[in-house]
Amino acid sequence: MTQAHATDAAWSAIAAQLAPVEVIDQPVLVKKRSRDFFWYSPILNAQLRTRFGDLVAKPATRKEMAQCLAVAYRNDVPVVLRGGGTGNYGQAVPLNGGLIVETTAMNRILEIGEGFVRVEAGALMADINAALVPHGWEMAMFPSTQDIATVGGFVAGGSAGIGSIANGPLREKGNIIQIKALSVEATPHEHVFDAEESLSIHHAWGLNGAITEVTLRTVPTRNWVGCMAGFASYADAYAAGYALASAPDVQIARKLCSVVDARIAGYFPRLDHHVPKGQHLLVSLVPREQLDAFRDLMAEHGGTVHLAMDETERQAAKLPHVFEFAYNHTTLQVLKSDRSATYQQIGVPDPADTGAITAIRAALGDDVWSHHEFTRAGGQIYCADLPIIWFRSAERLAEINTTYEAYGFTVYDAHVNVIEGNHMQPDYRHLAWKKRLDPKGLLNPGKSLVWEKVRHLSADKIEALQRSTNPE
Repeated sequence: MTQAHATDAAWSAIAAQLAPVEVIDQPVLVKKRSRDFFWYSPILNAQLRTRFGDLVAKPATRKEMAQCLAVAYRNDVPVVLRGGGTGNYGQAVPLNGGLIVETTAMNRILEIGEGFVRVEAGALMADINAALVPHGWEMAMFPSTQDIATVGGFVAGGSAGIGSIANGPLREKGNIIQIKALSVEATPHEHVFDAEESLSIHHAWGLNGAITEVTLRTVPTRNWVGCMAGFASYADAYAAGYALASAPDVQIARKLCSVVDARIAGYFPRLDHHVPKGQHLLVSLVPREQLDAFRDLMAEHGGTVHLAMDETERQAAKLPHVFEFAYNHTTLQVLKSDRSATYQQIGVPDPADTGAITAIRAALGDDVWSHHEFTRAGGQIYCADLPIIWFRSAERLAEINTTYEAYGFTVYDAHVNVIEGNHMQPDYRHLAWKKRLDPKGLLNPGKSLVWEKVRHLSADKIEALQRSTNPE
């Protein structure tokens, strides 16, 4: 059954088949759950704001999740899995209508052990961290949207976050220990992806299996101090950021390293009376015992530490976490005041080259405001620019992209809604498992252009394309 031929009576019948799973059929609530943060992009907003599902199911257990998938299979209904809806590219938007399966009721923390946590897919990242700390652990990394982001959504649609400068992105070896996912068949089966095998399903936008359970690496918790240092020039702030990212852990074991243009910082009113206006900021989290070393490093690069608060001090001051001024929360801070802003995702070719940062800033113009995030993978430092862009037109955005590319930077376009359209090569491992776990192609249809070209092939033949076109 397709959306075009579905009737209210048909959807009522499907709702009945889903019982006793909780369903939501009120149009206003279904529409609300058909959206994520795609509105960060005016281009995606125009494309996706009229795309809605037909019915929402909220399974509370793995058995209920399997029932939802079996009903969808029996009725040929498209399925979109949804966690907290914090994705930026419309990952959770149903392009063809159908059933939205919201995982937030599957939120149990199942096991905390030595260096790992095992949880259901709908568990909130903030709740996981809160449960870990009394045991002496914390998540190796988490998104800035931890209060509403689910672990399944992060694994399916995310990549890096707070902690990635210390522990790498999700794909770093050892960070994902295990993923369990259900197939969409007459009788759904659960498949287990261990360690490196998890990359076959990680970051595939939920199009190749319904994640039910995740086991992630944890690290010993520390008394982290949220810090903000101010600089007179962006070049000095960036150089300090690279120096901090490069510092040995025994000197400064930072778990956040963000550099923010002073013009963006002007949209952080909650920092008034804490951080002087007009300063370019370096935002970080450092252990309490290494705070003096952090102050010294900032001073070496011409900076002054204006804010340094641990969790108790932050709560007493009624301030947000410092990571809410990092990653895409920075974009959100600006959008709260002015919806004419947007952003982009840019790979920096040489994170050590401050001169290249200065040159590209001069070439871009006043409608592009820099914001850099340092991460580490495989022992190597990486840097991404997540600039604020004052949107004028799609043509101007394309011009900005071209300027970045002319200076050797890589554009990972944040304004596209297909998984291969983000300057990414097709991952045929993902599509091979889609063939195995979703033989009818019901999961998140329309989000992979390549799937339509290979869906007639066997899973083994699809997987062979990975070896021939993207050897690792």
